[in-house]
This record gives sequence, structure tokens and C-alpha cells, in this order.
Amino acid sequence: MEPEGKKAADRDEIMIQEAYQDLLNGYLRSNHRKKVEIIERAFQFAKEAHKGVRRRSGEPYIMHPIAVAKIASQEIGLGSTSICAALLHDVVEDTDYTVEDIEQHFGAKIAQLVEGLTKISGGIFGDKASVQAENFRKLLLTMSEDIRVVLIKMADRLHNMRTLGSMAPNKRYKIAGETLYIYAPLAHRLGLFAIKTELEDLSFKHEHPDIYREIDAKIKESEARRSEVYGDFSTPIKEKLDSLGIKYEAKARLKSIYSIYNKMETKHLPFEEVYDLYAMRIVFDCDDQSKEKAICWSIYSAITDLYQLHPTRTRDWIVTPKANGYQALHLTVMGPDGNWIEVQIRSRRMDEIAEKGFAAHWKYKIGEGDEESELNAWLKTIKDILDNPEPSAIDFLNTLKLNLFASEIVVFTPGGELVTLPAGATVLDLAFHLHSEIGLHCIAGKVNHKLMPLQTELKSGDQVEVLTSKTQVPLPEWSNFMVTAKGRTRLRKGLRALRQPMIVKGNEMLSRWLQENNIEDSNHVITKIQGIFHVGNRDDLCYQLGAEEIVLGDFLIKPLRKAEQTPKQGKGLLAKIPLIGKMVSSTPAPEEPKPEAEPVNTKQIYRLCTTDHGPNYTLSPCCNPIPGDDVMGFINDDGRVEIHSLDCPRAQVLKAGFGSRIVATEWADATSELFTAHIRIEGIDRHGILQELTQLISSHLGIDMRKLNIEASAEVFSADLWVRVCDADVVNDLCARTKTINGVTRATRIH
Repeated sequence: MEPEGKKAADRDEIMIQEAYQDLLNGYLRSNHRKKVEIIERAFQFAKEAHKGVRRRSGEPYIMHPIAVAKIASQEIGLGSTSICAALLHDVVEDTDYTVEDIEQHFGAKIAQLVEGLTKISGGIFGDKASVQAENFRKLLLTMSEDIRVVLIKMADRLHNMRTLGSMAPNKRYKIAGETLYIYAPLAHRLGLFAIKTELEDLSFKHEHPDIYREIDAKIKESEARRSEVYGDFSTPIKEKLDSLGIKYEAKARLKSIYSIYNKMETKHLPFEEVYDLYAMRIVFDCDDQSKEKAICWSIYSAITDLYQLHPTRTRDWIVTPKANGYQALHLTVMGPDGNWIEVQIRSRRMDEIAEKGFAAHWKYKIGEGDEESELNAWLKTIKDILDNPEPSAIDFLNTLKLNLFASEIVVFTPGGELVTLPAGATVLDLAFHLHSEIGLHCIAGKVNHKLMPLQTELKSGDQVEVLTSKTQVPLPEWSNFMVTAKGRTRLRKGLRALRQPMIVKGNEMLSRWLQENNIEDSNHVITKIQGIFHVGNRDDLCYQLGAEEIVLGDFLIKPLRKAEQTPKQGKGLLAKIPLIGKMVSSTPAPEEPKPEAEPVNTKQIYRLCTTDHGPNYTLSPCCNPIPGDDVMGFINDDGRVEIHSLDCPRAQVLKAGFGSRIVATEWADATSELFTAHIRIEGIDRHGILQELTQLISSHLGIDMRKLNIEASAEVFSADLWVRVCDADVVNDLCARTKTINGVTRATRIH
């Protein structure tokens, strides 16, 4: 009888071979040149290098590189070089092999890709999670060298998200938050629509499993009715297209669960009122690219003959493609059930580029002399930001975020040059886009031959001339009406150059004063001085000192001596990066000693409860969570656990930038503590409705009201109500009961 160990090894071998064969079969079906021999060698090399190593899920480690290679090949459309790099992407980091070894066995190009992937690894699942922003910076730097590096990284992230269930809860929150904050927008910008959608849904599934299951169940429940409506809508269109002799494929594209949730949250709608659950997509076959536009408009004409067109919701992405290369014609028409339905019209080529993004362009590239694509222009913008990095890694991420998810407008220079900018861009954004010097000396703009101020918001199709003056100097408040990351970065660089002499002078004054008074120049001391003078960072402090806006005096010595004796919190990078929006008070601390915060184990689930010293957590004012909400903990500078709702915007930033401080949390079963919740009520106004509302809340339900703002206009009213409750169930019950009052149409909690 065979020993159990040998049976397990045989099972593993069969599983590995089946996965590899699946990868190979997909590659052989593609249009790429068939280079099976080098893929086979890369597979055997990686398999041997990772021999005996297992993932957290228990499967052999080699299954991960195979899965990444399969995504890169079959879902992104990359060829043999990328498949080999994906198979080898963890070899240099996790084994004794070097980049030189890879180059010797597989050549310079594959070695270069593996080296690029190795540079940006670390921090994804490791202890270096807090410096993820720096890894992201490296990731973007590699884009200008070879876009395939970032595409393989996308495949790696997607497989990690698909297998996230085996991770500890706090790691799941960190990785899901980081994916939603960084990788999904980046996939969107690279045109990887299918991957972007899956990354968003998987992140949402791990952050809000209950809401995810609830929406998923409702989608399945409404499927029969949806199919019926789609059938009624699509049948006349199909008949018309068949009569025109167009070869096409028509299908309903369902809105993703994350998109549905987003719409419900931002518009405060219940699921039943999200009417645009699906869009119709028509993909037609056309061998001649020059005829695509004409066919798109003939299909458009056929649909508008049948249904009423929404006048403001037609989008022509054919003439001016999106910056990620996306091309399609979108229109919105009134369906047979009285709801608006979007129709997307694409050729087979456009569809492939929309789904596979940048990687699909190789298939359709016409000649080598093409003009530079808008994506390459965007990569240049990223390079520009990287050359002038923000002082803080988190500021850097926020700056990048401006460019990642922006929808575009197209404007023209007086010479007829076409410039793509994010929606909401101003004259000043355009000035900085053209050149730093133009931006720094910009005084106004001529928009469509009319003189307009710097802050004028531009619209698609505007012709804009930027006017400059040598005497103009940049002002800090300019950043308030700029939306482009490139512009803000160049403005900050210009302001720093202007301020630098004053900062140097102020820094010398500060160092000399500290030395004369025998006070250590430490983070704690500088933070204390910043708090007293209400400035955000050392540069601002030194600038104000150099400009003689503030002075250092004996009144500082006592509080600074006390700051020197305070035990230092945090370690390494985390101690140096201040929390976003954290206020430093100049009021002296009360004399009564506070109990020291217990050290928190981030690997365990932290139970939120009230102790003899009060709650063992603090509630974040940015989202005001209450028991019953999906929440996470963040260990702040004082060692306290700060509670945020999982979908709070600041929580997204914390998950992406301070991964090692995130804790998985759960509420205690019962609490006597009360929390404030904000509810918005809307309805048809009538005599006595306010009395019924207050009576229901205070008398029948016994809930304590703290504030009520009510406003009526014509026949409708809206009310904002703040109540004290013990958990989210009470709020949900209150909303449900409020909706039973005659005239109330909506009652929703506002986070």
C-alpha cells in the first residue's frame, strides 16, 4: 500500500499539470506566435524553484504563478514573453535565484520584466504594508519602461483577490481597501474594464459580505422580470438590424454589484429604485476599420427610429476616444416599461480593446508611424508627477487618484492642437498642462475668444488661449480651483521654489534657537511647536519664521521640555507620516493622568466594548459608525483604536497607506452606550405630518431626539433628524416605521 505522503504528492502533481495544460491550451488558441518551448522551460524552472513551498490556502505555491500567467494570457491577451515573466515573477524574490540567472536562461527581455515585478513586490501580503504607497510609486515608474510589467501586476493582484478568503481579517481589509483605492482605478485607466469590475466586486465582497449577499440575492430574484423586459426591448432592435444585413451579437450587460451599491449609497435609493440595472450591448463584425463609424451610426439610426432618445445622454467615444483607448457609441432610450435603457454600440475591435485594454492594441495597430496614443501621454503625466514626488506617500496617492478616475473633456489650443483634460479642468489646469512656466505666469485665458479668469471651468470643444505675464507669481490658493494632478504637482513645485529661501532662513533660526535653549530637535518637539502655532508641517513653520510672521520666545520652553519627556509612539515610517486631517491642540493637557492604552494585537479580532475606563475605542467623526455597522479599527498615534465604517473615504486612504495599523473588529453583543445617528426624511407636505413624526419617534419608540431641521418647499418637505440609539437595527426599524406615515416617501440614514 502506498504511503499517504506519496499519494498527496501525486495528487499535487496531477493538479499542477492540469493547471499548466489549461494555460498552454489557452495560449495555443490565441493569435500570438507559438513559442511553447520557452514557456515549458519557464514552467519547469519556476516549479523547481518553488518546490516544497505552499500558499496559505495549502495548495502548492507554483499554482499561483500558473494562475497569474493564465490571467495575463487569457484575460488580458498577453503573449509568450509575458507568460514566462508571470510564471517566474516570484522566483527572484522568494528563492536564491537572481535576475542574472533569469537572463542567462531566458534572455534580457524576460529578465527585465521579472526585475520590474520584483522591484514592486513586497508589502502586498507582507509586513511592509504601511509603505504600499511607495511600492505603488515604483509600479508607476516601471510603466514608462514596459507597460507589460503593470499588466502582469494586475493579473497578480486579481489572483490574490480571488484567493483572499484564506487571509486573516485585518489583512483582508487592508488588501481589499488598497485594491479599491489603487488597483481598480488603475485598471480602469488602462482600459481593463472586466478586471476593474471584478476587483471592485471582490473588494466589496470582502469588506461588506452581508450587503454583497443581499444585493446578489435581489439580482437573482429580479432576473425573470428583467429578462422579460429585456426581451420586449431587444426583439424589435434585433429584427431591424437583421433586415439591414448587419452581422452582430446583442447581449444585456448587468451592472456590477459594487456599482449598484454605489448608486444606492450616493443617491440614497433602495434596490428596487435602481432602474438602470442593465445596458444593452451590440457588438458588430466589420473587417474594414474605415467603415466602423458609418455602421455605428446606422445602428444608432435604427434604434432611434424605434424608441425615444434621451437628448443629453448620447456619448460619441469614436471620434474622440477616452484616454485609455476606449471607443464606442452610447445612447439612452426610453424602454417599453417607461425606464431609460442605455445601448452601447461597438465593433468587434472596439469591444476587444474595451475588455482587454492596452494589451489588445497590438492586434489592431496600423503601421509603426502612428501618432503617440493618449495612454502614452498619460504615462508621461505620471512620470512628471513621479519626478516631483509629494513629501508624503499618502499625499502622493491622493494626487494620483485625481488622474486615475477622471472622465475627460477635449479642448483646443489656438493652433488647433487637441488636449484631453479631466472633467472640471480650468484655464489654469490647461496652462500647467502645456508647461510649468506657462502655468506659473498665467494671468487669464481667452475661452472661445472671450477673456476669462483663471478659475473658469472648461467644456468639451472650447478653444482656449492662455495669457501670461512675467510679473505674475503663483499663489497657494490656486490649488483650490485645479483638478489635474499634473497641475497641482507643478504648482506645488513652483511654490516650493519661491518659498525655499525663506524656509532655509527659518530652519536656521529654529535650529539656532533650539540649540541655545538646549532643546532636542526631535519629531515630538517640532510637532509641539507646530501645534502651538497651528501650522501643518515643518516647512510651513520655517517659512513663517523666515518671513517673521511668528517668533520663538521663552513661552515655548516649558511645553517643549514636557514634550521631550513624552514617550514616543509608533515606529519607523509610520511615526513620521502625520494622520490626514489630525488637529494638534495648543491647549495644555489636563493634569489628571489618563490610563495608558493597552497594546493591540492586529492579528486578532478586536472586541469593541466599554470597560471601567470607558470605551476601549474612539469613534471617527468623519463617518460616525454605530454598533451593527461594518467597521474596522485603526491604531492612531496615541495607541487607541479609532473606529471607521469600512466604506468611509478616509478609511480607504488608511487601508491603502497604513496597512500594519489596521485591525479587524467586532462589536460587543450588548451595550448601554448611546450613539448619534443622522436620518434624512423626505415626503409630501401636509398639515400635522411633523407632529405625527415627532410623536412616533419620542412617544411610541422612546427614542431621544437631539436635533431636527425641517424645510418645506411647495408641496414637498425634507427633514434632517439626529437621534440617540444603541445600534443600527434601531435606526433601520425607525426608518421602516417612519415610511408608514402617510406622505413620507423616503427615510434613510446618512453616514
